[in-house]
Amino acid sequence: MIDLSSNDSSRNLRVREFYLGRQPILDRQQGLVAYELLFRNAPIGPARIDTSPLSATAAVIAHASQLGVERVIGESLAFVNVDQDAILSDIFGFLPREKTVLEIDETMQATPAVLARMADLATHGFRFALVDVRGDSAQVQAMLPMIEFVKMSMRDTSPDMRARTAPRFKRDGKQLIAEKVETREEFQNCLDLGFDYFQGFYFARPAIMSGKKLTPSQLALLELMALVTSDADNPDIERAIKRDVSLALNLIRLVNTPAIGARQRIDSLSQAVAILGRRQLQRWLQIMLYAEPGKRGNNMTPLLLLATTRGRLLELLAQKLRPAHRHVADIAFTVGIMSLMDTLFGMPMAEIMTQVAVSEEVSDALLYRAGFFGDLLKLAEALERIEENEEAILPALADLAMSTQELVELEMAAFEWSDTVTRYAV
Repeated sequence: MIDLSSNDSSRNLRVREFYLGRQPILDRQQGLVAYELLFRNAPIGPARIDTSPLSATAAVIAHASQLGVERVIGESLAFVNVDQDAILSDIFGFLPREKTVLEIDETMQATPAVLARMADLATHGFRFALVDVRGDSAQVQAMLPMIEFVKMSMRDTSPDMRARTAPRFKRDGKQLIAEKVETREEFQNCLDLGFDYFQGFYFARPAIMSGKKLTPSQLALLELMALVTSDADNPDIERAIKRDVSLALNLIRLVNTPAIGARQRIDSLSQAVAILGRRQLQRWLQIMLYAEPGKRGNNMTPLLLLATTRGRLLELLAQKLRPAHRHVADIAFTVGIMSLMDTLFGMPMAEIMTQVAVSEEVSDALLYRAGFFGDLLKLAEALERIEENEEAILPALADLAMSTQELVELEMAAFEWSDTVTRYAV
């Protein structure tokens, strides 16, 4: 077992300096099935981490797991990339074996020691994915019997290669994952080839439709939000909620969840509105914009999961940086939730801003990533796409005077909150 409690305080500091990213893996119906956890070493000064004799991969995974991987993944699977040093180490005692899929690059040397270690880990419940697969080499064939998932990148493989190799892996009983799927066309192409799972941000890219207007149900929800943020009386709010039966039922379910902590069963809207309060009611309505009727649990829309995580992370960052100003945290949450409305509504953000009344600072953050809230939003977006935007994180942290350790803890708290909300409150 890796010992992270060494008396060498400088070494402990180096081990603790890392970034954590989380990218959803979706099924063919775009329901959530897993997350890939992306661990990145944070530079200290001009140098990179040196955790010798441990690999940096093993060190950051071990520390992140001590913080609580379950908080990050909820009920989903965790895909974790491991190098050869990590495979041969003892980090796996930290990981929830029944939920962990270990990702192995196809270029890893299939030595007798590596193959024996994979076999041993498999007997303990770990599963394996082969990643960055570009062909059908002897290396791939040596590991294939223990592989359950095969990942192919849309950036690193040609359509012809995918068309040739995907059917072979399917015949071998492997589950195929397409990664770095960035467009709807790529998603459809992989569907046609029989891929089982998909990873990438195609679902978060707005498909802008010229001249599109908000639907009546969307407008009704936004009008209800306006009532809540104004000084409207509770009976007016209740009447507005009653006009949407599914909204009313969801509100009753929400106030009866353990998270709200009501001491007795709540069956009336008037009680529900009173118990929840204006601030929490507004927040719930913002979240409900992203909720598709009938989709709960693992079938939750990935846009809902991303929006709630963003909102909560921005809120926690604002609380940390401006602790004396509670309203700042509320604004930050709103910015995070609203930042994906262009995708949700299929409309340019500038057009949405003409239909939804927001303050200038919220508008500047959403349109230009400007101001304090814009800085928070840029940081959250960089974390979501950490493979591409890693270099943007450290300057953002420096501007906010925040350490990587503080960021990781807040991010994990946001992941946990989002998972709870989407499972119980929508």
